[in-house]
Amino acid sequence: MSVVPEQEPAPPPARPRPAVDLALRVAGGLIAVLAGVLSAVLELLLSTVRVGGQLIGVSALVAIGAGIALSWFAHEAVGTRWAVVLPAVPWFALMAVASVRTTEGDLLVSGDNWVGLAMIVAGAMTFAVMGFRQILAPPARHHG
Repeated sequence: MSVVPEQEPAPPPARPRPAVDLALRVAGGLIAVLAGVLSAVLELLLSTVRVGGQLIGVSALVAIGAGIALSWFAHEAVGTRWAVVLPAVPWFALMAVASVRTTEGDLLVSGDNWVGLAMIVAGAMTFAVMGFRQILAPPARHHG
């Protein structure tokens, strides 16, 4: 005979309705895309930051941190392995546009700006690694 009263099993967590779940996933995907754009713009602005007349590599560090955070957010919000492309595609597109000289001669990331080049490499590698990790991750188990 047990002195501990029997406990009823906990009810399963409430799951959102399919329409609500889809709307939240779409909203999360749109936020991931917009965040990818904002991240690229911020990194481009930071690629010319100087301290004492010398370029500092803060934009490369921001590219790594933002790439990790955006990849994680996209995966969690959308719930699919391919979601890492949502912030990555607009980020890559803006970096490509920033690397091409306009007809007026303007250029956002030039070949002699080591920080801009490091930022592009660091951001691209971060999105590649995060995407590769999602491909290799074991499938999530859903109980219920």
